[in-house]
Amino acid sequence: MTFEVTILGSNSALPAHGRHPTSQVVNQNESLFLVDCGEGTQMQLSKYKIRRSKINHIFISHLHGDHYYGLIGLLTSYHLLKRMEPLHLYGPRGLKEIIDVNFKYSDTRLVYPLNSHEIDCAGNDIIFESDQLTISTLPMNHRIPCCGFLFRQKQSGRKILAEKIASYQIPHSTIPNLRKGEDIQRGEHKIPNDELTTDPPLPKTYAYCSDTLYTEEFLNLIQGADLMYHETTFMDESKGRAELTFHATTLQAGLIAKKAAVKNLLIGHFSSKYEDLNLLLEETKSVFTNTELAEEGKVFKI
Repeated sequence: MTFEVTILGSNSALPAHGRHPTSQVVNQNESLFLVDCGEGTQMQLSKYKIRRSKINHIFISHLHGDHYYGLIGLLTSYHLLKRMEPLHLYGPRGLKEIIDVNFKYSDTRLVYPLNSHEIDCAGNDIIFESDQLTISTLPMNHRIPCCGFLFRQKQSGRKILAEKIASYQIPHSTIPNLRKGEDIQRGEHKIPNDELTTDPPLPKTYAYCSDTLYTEEFLNLIQGADLMYHETTFMDESKGRAELTFHATTLQAGLIAKKAAVKNLLIGHFSSKYEDLNLLLEETKSVFTNTELAEEGKVFKI
């Protein structure tokens, strides 16, 4: 089952050094979710050959421009391409008003349904649920309302051993019950479920932590995550600047990853003052070894 994230943009406010503002695509079994939509997002979708038509849900963490300035253009492109499927947009209060004003003065009437969902950035609420996945909000501490997003797979049923099913000549109609852990009863003879199935893989979790001051408020919510993305706008030498702008540093991101006992850490939202990102990587790894740069175009398995 596919569960991965593709980085489209990894810079902070200014496009610089060939890097673009924040945007990512999460792929859960070929269902695509766009997380933030900085300037240039749709160009990045084309560059990395990601089919925008497969994106049905867009999540905006907060209303600073480097996280949503690409949204109006993307929504308009869907309109021009005669999209028919509904598009769901999740974001803080004010996002719908911004979109409505833009389309009011451009006299644009979208040909597809755009369903806006206002989210509470202060809470930890499930805002999306399917039979395979839940997505919930994570409270960040930023200058304006801001949240992260927690992608959590649901536990799947037990894995069927096809060769055992064939050898016992068990009808396929019983497979749903076997996935639930039930035994097979044949007269007085019982075939234990563990002869026919194995334990399912453990569900995986991806935590997207957007712009924030150092905070441990969401630590309990991301404990043991398989992959965590955390903003790392500045190195530790600029800690004062980070605090002033409500951002995090390399060492702080590493500390959050360590305290939350996550398996792997991605760092991004880099200040344009840094051309050599390896400096940020090495400083973060001094606290948390399993750290990688959220470099654009890279795909990270969860």
